[in-house]
Amino acid sequence: MPLLSPHAVDTLLQYDWPGNIRELENTIERNVVLARGPVIESLEMPLRRAVPAGKSGEVGFKTILDNERDHILAVLESCNWKVSGKGGAAEILAINVSTLNSRIKKLGIERR
Repeated sequence: MPLLSPHAVDTLLQYDWPGNIRELENTIERNVVLARGPVIESLEMPLRRAVPAGKSGEVGFKTILDNERDHILAVLESCNWKVSGKGGAAEILAINVSTLNSRIKKLGIERR
């Protein structure tokens, strides 16, 4: 089995590893398969993911929860904060009223 050079170890340590342990495992396996000798000098790493919006002024992506919050908020505003009944947010979102109320609470959505 190939060994990792100090440079390769530094590369692994500097990577953000936003995924689960499988991402690390797959990266190591891929590089072992691609190794051309007893020592892996450099690694093929996963593509860097975007930095979440608001960090260091860099452009990034919202989380799924942020998207869900924004979507529910937009629907609530479009129906004048009517949660239940005909034309209410729960009907528009096709979810149960109690589920919508739970998500509103969980996501900290408040009427402005």
